[in-house]
Amino acid sequence: MQGTVDGFSYGLVTPLVAYLMACLGGALGLRCTTRSMLVNRSWRPGWLALGSAAIGSGIWTMHFVAMMGFKVREAPIHYDRAITFASLGVAIVMVGIGVFIVGYRGARGTALLTGGAITGLGIASMHYLGMASMRLNGQLEYNTATVSVSVVIAVVAATAALWAAGQVRGFLWSVGASLIMGLAVTGMHYTGMAALSVHLHGTSAPASGDSPASLLAPMMIGPLAFLLLAGVVVMFDPLMVMGKPVWSPAENKPGVPARELVHHPAARPSLRTHRNVTHHDSRTPQNR
Repeated sequence: MQGTVDGFSYGLVTPLVAYLMACLGGALGLRCTTRSMLVNRSWRPGWLALGSAAIGSGIWTMHFVAMMGFKVREAPIHYDRAITFASLGVAIVMVGIGVFIVGYRGARGTALLTGGAITGLGIASMHYLGMASMRLNGQLEYNTATVSVSVVIAVVAATAALWAAGQVRGFLWSVGASLIMGLAVTGMHYTGMAALSVHLHGTSAPASGDSPASLLAPMMIGPLAFLLLAGVVVMFDPLMVMGKPVWSPAENKPGVPARELVHHPAARPSLRTHRNVTHHDSRTPQNR
């Protein structure tokens, strides 16, 4: 028996909130990645780690907010808590690998394609692992072609977002990129959900696991608190408080530490000027 699947049981509320969560995590993560390319090498791992956690948390929160609106009319849905939070770890780790590759190798060429592919596969893995945490009186079945399309969307979206982060063009640029990334990630989620069908079992045995309501509090409070904290760190950059780092505006190379781009052309001209004055003074007595 096929179950009746409804992914919009609360109308547009859950898709819109899910989209905002994806945009928030994307904006913070991309901004952290951009700043990592403009600071001293010792600061770079911290910014990249913060960006990875922000993107992973935003995507994970987006997924389960969207799942609040997912219903199977003939069977109640529960969730396995361990697998649910394992999907958060997978998202942060795989997104982190891709972000670190781009952060250290630059947002171009092989590094960009490799980082984008790993990040995109991390997004897709989080989605389908989160779906595997569902417990209901039935079996989940997927259309292979639609699943493949959802994975391609995730990889393309991640690659485009990492490329945008590597352009180092200011805060508004990161915001625009995050809006596009949020749209693509949310689109990937609902494309994956479109591939799903549920085959119900004949028995009426209750499903094991936690209900969506029991997971709502930790799901919202934990990642949202982290995203707010990350937002505060981005807004009040410690380097900006202690003194704005100096980098050369004439040379923009993503993945190169800021201090390696700094040149000091004033040192040698001042030395030459001193030598010229000394030479002039030494010849003055002969002229007399």
